[in-house]
Amino acid sequence: MLHTADFPLLTSIHTPADLRRLAIEQLPQVCNELRQFIIDHVSRSGGHLGASLGTVEMTVALHYVFRTPDDVLIWDIGHQAYGHKILTGRREQFAQNRKWGGLAGFPVRAESIFDAFGTGHSSTSISAALGMANASRLARNNDRVHIAVIGDGGLTAGMAFEALNHAASGGQRQVNLLIIVNDNGISIDPNVGALHEQMQQWTSDNQAEKANFFRSLNIPYYGIADGHDVIALVHQLKALQLQQGLRLLHCRTVKGKGLILAEQDQTFWHSPGKFDKHTGEIIALKKPFQPAKYQDVFGETLTELAAQNHRIVGITPAMLSGSSMQRLMDAFPERTFDVGIAEQHAVTFAAGLAAQGMIPYCNLYATFAQRAYDQIIHDVCLQKLKVIFCIDRAGLVGADGATHQGAFDIAFLRCIPNLIIAAPMNETELRHLLYTAQLPDIQQPFAIRYPRGNGVLRKWQQPFQKIPVGKGRVLLSGERVAVLSIGHVGNFVQQAAEMLATEGICISHYDMRFVKPMDEELLRLAATHRAVLTVEDGSLAGGFGSAVLEWLADHQVTVPVVRLGIPDEFIPHGEPAQQYDYCGMDAKHISFYLRKLWQQTDAIQ
Repeated sequence: MLHTADFPLLTSIHTPADLRRLAIEQLPQVCNELRQFIIDHVSRSGGHLGASLGTVEMTVALHYVFRTPDDVLIWDIGHQAYGHKILTGRREQFAQNRKWGGLAGFPVRAESIFDAFGTGHSSTSISAALGMANASRLARNNDRVHIAVIGDGGLTAGMAFEALNHAASGGQRQVNLLIIVNDNGISIDPNVGALHEQMQQWTSDNQAEKANFFRSLNIPYYGIADGHDVIALVHQLKALQLQQGLRLLHCRTVKGKGLILAEQDQTFWHSPGKFDKHTGEIIALKKPFQPAKYQDVFGETLTELAAQNHRIVGITPAMLSGSSMQRLMDAFPERTFDVGIAEQHAVTFAAGLAAQGMIPYCNLYATFAQRAYDQIIHDVCLQKLKVIFCIDRAGLVGADGATHQGAFDIAFLRCIPNLIIAAPMNETELRHLLYTAQLPDIQQPFAIRYPRGNGVLRKWQQPFQKIPVGKGRVLLSGERVAVLSIGHVGNFVQQAAEMLATEGICISHYDMRFVKPMDEELLRLAATHRAVLTVEDGSLAGGFGSAVLEWLADHQVTVPVVRLGIPDEFIPHGEPAQQYDYCGMDAKHISFYLRKLWQQTDAIQ
């Protein structure tokens, strides 16, 4: 239990207006209570820990000085915003953070008037704040301050540079925009790039008047401020509050501040799951058998392949640990590239490597692959370059919710010419697809999508086998109803089929493996049944099921088809099982639809 007595000041703060009634001398205690409150809750419920611990003093100072929500505050990368949520009327609901029906893990406009802009992806804050500042200028509201807090690696993305370039131009410099650089030196993994390397050399003394990157754009620059001295931050922000136009405050913070373990291992404690706040021991559910995570299968297999093929290289946009490409970095550092939060650059960089005969495995989370769509089309597929896209976190992702669901990649990739698209049903299939994609007879782009979390097999490290492109597998041969599945959800179909077999319902199940090209032989076989069910962990609008319908229509085949997948809406945060249930594509729902189709086909000969 969390006791009010442990948080005497924090429990008196229901809105930032309450915070502003406190004396400035009380703010360090508010910070201490807020930090402990975050640790208490995240240790019990899981979530993103390190980033929000690092912004506690900044959060308190910003809400103390500025008139939020009238003054607009945007948190770039919502990992930083737990303290913000707690101070803006959501403290009592925070126990339900990232849970089904509870608070979202990131700022959401529909959740609070204090969440000025939704920020689940990175590097958008300056652009959004600049747009809002222009709207205020056009409305003749020049007193409203617009604050963009960018950090956690957000400055490595091209969009941040584009926004800085625009904001510092002559026509924009008069809008009331304050940029705060939360310089903590790390996103999930340590930051990379020349700007980061340069900023690490800056000190308060050598930046007093010296030219730097921001000053080179004629952006009024202030810093370097101690991001953990709340009283000094308040005085600095009050001085900046009195100014008009574009200005930038450079703050230096420590990710994980206040929890020694989180300060010492910032990557792990970015999002550690549940833990004992006193000992740091991770609280894991004890299961008799825990299959490997798909990302670990990818990391281990890629490293094994790279040992056999010297032309293989790995590319990740700031997800070395998250994608498990750290294994490749450890084994072959000269062939592993972390390009920072820069998906567009990652893809075209991979295209350049491929154009010179290398075999790049470009790992992108499905939700972030959207950010590089033009590069996938123009720089890779149009030129038919052999880039292997490893689309991690495809499908439903759990507590990260709507901003991170990998719902759209099948739909937006399958319309691109020259691109092979595959999805393994289990870990061994992923291993074989990773092997197949690099074979010399395949000379075109190849996308392999796989989900977040664990697979299903006890022994997945089987000898490599080539999978024929465009060929699926017959898993069950039954009658009346055929199920066409793609990817991991095929395991749910197998579970449903086992349940139905006890009722005398014996269906056919085909693991299609490939969205593009699809196995036409299996499609023809499915069309001989009385009904077809398609199952995918992607968007129903334009997805795998749509591809099946298109093929049936093109071949003038008439058969009833029911499609299961992610509906045409943004799926909220919660446990994956809750999301699969909501979307109607878990084993329970699959068996329901199959039973219904079986009954409906009784009269069909």
